[in-house]
Amino acid sequence: MGKVVILTDSSSGIRQAEAQQLGISVLPMPFFINGETLFEDINLTQDTFYEHLTDGAEISTSMPAVGDLTDRWDELLKEYDEIVYIPLSSGLSSSCETATALSSDEEYEGKVFVVNNQRISVTQKQSVFDAIRLAESGKSGKEIKDILEDAKFQSSIYIMVDTLYYLKKGGRITPAAAALGTLLKLKPVLQIQGEKLDAFAKARTVKQAKTIMTEAMKNDFEKRFHSPDGEKMNLELAYTFDTAAAEAFKEEVQAVFPDNEIVMQPLSLSIACHIGPGALAV
Repeated sequence: MGKVVILTDSSSGIRQAEAQQLGISVLPMPFFINGETLFEDINLTQDTFYEHLTDGAEISTSMPAVGDLTDRWDELLKEYDEIVYIPLSSGLSSSCETATALSSDEEYEGKVFVVNNQRISVTQKQSVFDAIRLAESGKSGKEIKDILEDAKFQSSIYIMVDTLYYLKKGGRITPAAAALGTLLKLKPVLQIQGEKLDAFAKARTVKQAKTIMTEAMKNDFEKRFHSPDGEKMNLELAYTFDTAAAEAFKEEVQAVFPDNEIVMQPLSLSIACHIGPGALAV
C-alpha cells in the first residue's frame, strides 16, 4: 500500500489523462447546462463548453457532490494510507469548506488532509506538482498540507477580461456598470492574491491591459517575492478559448521575462464560465 496520494479537482486544469501519467486523482467539476449535468473532461470538453457558452446556453457551476467526493476518498483509501486533497480556493467555492468538514469525520480523520491554500487554475496545478514532489520526498499528508498552506499567499494572478457580459450575467457587476464599461470599451484587469477575485485596474485597450499585467508582475517579482531576476518564480499563462491571442501574449510576456520558462494552458471551465472567451491571465 502506498503512503500518500494527491487528489485535486478539475479546476486545476489537470486533465484525466495527465492525472494518470502523474499518478494522482482528479475529481471532475459538475456543470449544469440547459438543465443537463455534465462533468469537466468527462462528458464536457473545452470545445463543447464554448459552443454552449457562445450560443447563450444557461450554464451554472457547482461543487462536487458530497457523495462523489467521499466515494472517491473511500476508493483511494483502499490503496493508500493518506490523501492530500487540493480543491478549488475557499474564496471562490464552498467545496473546500465542505471537504474540510467531511475530513473531520471519524472514518477520515488523520487520513484525509484538505489543503486550503487559495489556489485555482495554474496556481492550483502548481500546488499539485509541489505536493507530488513533497510526497515523493517522504512527507506525510499533514506535513504536505502545512507546507502548502504556509505558502498560500505566494502567488499572484492577473486576468484581463475581454467582455463584461459574463461578469454581469453572473451578478459580479451591475447591469449599469456593464453597460457603461461596454460603451467605454473597457478591458478590466482582475486580480487574485489570496481568497477573492478583485478588480485591479481598468484599461481602454487590450494592449494597455497587457502592459498593466506585466508591470504588476514585475512589481510583484521585486517587492512581494523578492526575486527581481525571476530566479525563484514559476511563470504561467492561461486563457479562455482564443489560443492565437494567448500565443501572442506569451511572446510578449517572454520578451519582458526572457529568463523564465512560461507554462501555458487553457483556464479551467470553472473560471471561464464567469469571465467568458477572450480572457488572458498570468
